Amino acid sequence: MVAEGKNTPAASPADVRRTTVDTSALAPLPDHRNVNTAWWQELWRSHTHITTPLRERGLECDIEFGLSAYIVQVSLPDGSYLIIGPPQEPASERPPGNPEGWIATREHADDPLLFEVVYDSAPSADPGVPRRPEARHGGNATPLIEAIDHRLAQLGLLPHPVSATGNPHTLPATPTLQASRAPDVPYTADRGPVHVCGDALRALTDRLNGAESHADAAALLHQVLDPVNGLLERLGEFFEAAGEKAKEAEEDDGFDLSYDLADAAAEIRNLAEVLHVAEDRMRALAPLVPAPRLPSAPARQPSLPPRAQPPAQPRQTR
Repeated sequence: MVAEGKNTPAASPADVRRTTVDTSALAPLPDHRNVNTAWWQELWRSHTHITTPLRERGLECDIEFGLSAYIVQVSLPDGSYLIIGPPQEPASERPPGNPEGWIATREHADDPLLFEVVYDSAPSADPGVPRRPEARHGGNATPLIEAIDHRLAQLGLLPHPVSATGNPHTLPATPTLQASRAPDVPYTADRGPVHVCGDALRALTDRLNGAESHADAAALLHQVLDPVNGLLERLGEFFEAAGEKAKEAEEDDGFDLSYDLADAAAEIRNLAEVLHVAEDRMRALAPLVPAPRLPSAPARQPSLPPRAQPPAQPRQTR
């Protein structure tokens, strides 16, 4: 198996393998020859918003082809496994990793009676079938991972349970900023500053500026780029919610605004996809080592003044 800490010739912004991995925090990549192929790496890249949070929980993942679309297979400690993918029948024309909905089932190769639907947000084509509550989430991966977390925790099958914040890589809490009141800054009724989110991000930026190593900087990038709990994912959800709120006005301008906000959410998620390996690239950077100092040349001794020559003696004549 190829080590995750090395790049392959196909490595590029589309390369999906992490350039450096803390093996205590991430389950290993699959061990088969397809891992080294460009087509498999592209499939893996398109599913990192599913595989990365699961690997952070210690669960090994692989990409396989199902009945009509690619699926993520997740090995569980009791020998069972999860199958996560889009609806297989009828086949969807949407690209891998971006389905109209997700279906996650738990199965066991040696126990055909074990079959459990853990999550199903796929739209139903049968009007007579009641709509599942998850259907409102569509292809959003966040509630999918949360449902898997909840069920596996119930079964005791999470190798690395997530922290109380839902983030396996939680950093120490940033101290609350005490902002002095300015005359042009609006305040809430309880005298607190309005721009709490902006202040928190400014604090994160200050910590990044003061990071003493690239590993510390990568940990801060994780706060923004994590595909499940990161800032960009939450920002995308925020704009989606704002778009739904705009629709409630039931006016033409409200619908137009909702489309603009939905486009903003899509652009933010696209940015997260482009930068999905930035954390590992930062961590892989070599630490700055000062150039070795050359030994200083010995000080030159001042030259002695030239010795005086004796005066020439006159020649004696006979």
